[in-house]
Amino acid sequence: MRAAPTILHLDMDAFFAAVEQAAKPSLRGKPVIVGGLGPRGVVATASYEARRFGVRSAMPMAQARRLAPNAAYLVPRFSVYRSVSGQVMELLGRLSPLVEPLSLDEAFVDLEAGGAAHDGEAARAVGERLRGDIRAVTGLTGSVGLAGSKMLAKIASEQAKPDGLVLIEPGTERALLAPMGVRTLPGVGPATGEHLRRAGMTTVADLAEAGEDELVRLLGRAHGASLYAMALGRDDRPVVAERDAKSISVEDTFDVDLHDRARVRWEVERLAERCVRRLRDAGRSGRTVVLKVRRYDFSTLTRSETLRGPTDDPVVVREAAARLLDAVDTTGGVRLLGVGVSGLAGFTQEDLFAQASADAAPVSDGAPPGEGAGGPERTPADAGPGPAGGVGAVAAGGGEPAPEERRWAAGADVRHAAYGPGWVQGSGLGRVTVRFEEPGSAPGRVRTFRTDDPDLEPSDPLPLVPGRGQPLPPAGVPGSLSAEGADGRARP
Repeated sequence: MRAAPTILHLDMDAFFAAVEQAAKPSLRGKPVIVGGLGPRGVVATASYEARRFGVRSAMPMAQARRLAPNAAYLVPRFSVYRSVSGQVMELLGRLSPLVEPLSLDEAFVDLEAGGAAHDGEAARAVGERLRGDIRAVTGLTGSVGLAGSKMLAKIASEQAKPDGLVLIEPGTERALLAPMGVRTLPGVGPATGEHLRRAGMTTVADLAEAGEDELVRLLGRAHGASLYAMALGRDDRPVVAERDAKSISVEDTFDVDLHDRARVRWEVERLAERCVRRLRDAGRSGRTVVLKVRRYDFSTLTRSETLRGPTDDPVVVREAAARLLDAVDTTGGVRLLGVGVSGLAGFTQEDLFAQASADAAPVSDGAPPGEGAGGPERTPADAGPGPAGGVGAVAAGGGEPAPEERRWAAGADVRHAAYGPGWVQGSGLGRVTVRFEEPGSAPGRVRTFRTDDPDLEPSDPLPLVPGRGQPLPPAGVPGSLSAEGADGRARP
């Protein structure tokens, strides 16, 4: 524990939804929900306006639509979120060499290590300046917590939401924590919280009064001792600049269960290609290929194969994933597939190319074989709003997607030859509705076109703050390094 509140925790406010509201002036002040739009989609982030209706992250999208039927529902644009996150992380890096990102929208900063602050007054000034800089660069708001430990800094930022700053003075920790629920403390999830409740402990004060021996008896030595220390406000975890990912993975959930074995294999090979693209973008290679299969009854199987050394060869990963699939029974249907690579390294074992068939050809990005009803819904970890082949897009009549038919995902960036930049509000029945506006403009007008209108084209996203920086990278760019089975943390 530090004698000064020089650990800063930044949490951007409703980040994904806030980015969409900044990019689309007509959505400012309106309920916005970002996530998978198919029948099995889930909410990635809900704006504060949508939260008033009870919508929360990780909620099934069908439930969100019942609670907020008039909200704007958009697919995630992760390439845009990563770009904006990079701008925010660059600002944090100017404060200290010790920045610990937790996700795209959240990070700890050790202000003392960077010489930015050594006491409470200076720390508060740094925090306020940071909030102003974030607004100037991105047009977004973030909440800042300052304390003498990581745990308390995070609690402070939660209290500061939205768009505020809270500083916890050293020495006030126990009084602050005492009335809070046990779930406030790191490491106390639903199961542990219920276990403690049955033991009569619902607040942090209850934990402190129970004593270390009782908590160790209930939860085990490591967890019990750690929880008791945190109940007393003690947390000596340092800010760690490097948080190396354990794996890189992608997965798809399907609107309709897949039964055709050839279609399942095609999807696995396609996922393997996407996984390798992310692997290469991160400048990494991996030694273990992992296949994830969730069947019709929600049972989930994982299979893995360890290679002779690390690789980033798409053929090697694709063939390994296919071999793993051969050992899985998909009778009854498949609702989710995933391919990942773990055992990451920064180099490639060249002789692994011999593991691939010399004449193997890359998998085409064309239509899959077998059944075409219910195209894949991209999960939030890898969703992209590309105008063609959007979330859950299928051809009329449920057959294979017609290659000449263009489909437009809600929220996708477009440009019209006559009307300029805009974004897709919705599409269907051969029509696409576009609102023509851009960041910094007044709310724009809405027009409807044929989906094959030659004057309407997909467009790169525009900067959220006009006149600052270059256009953002095109949507659908493969993702960045992620933790096991997740893209950092797809959450608000």
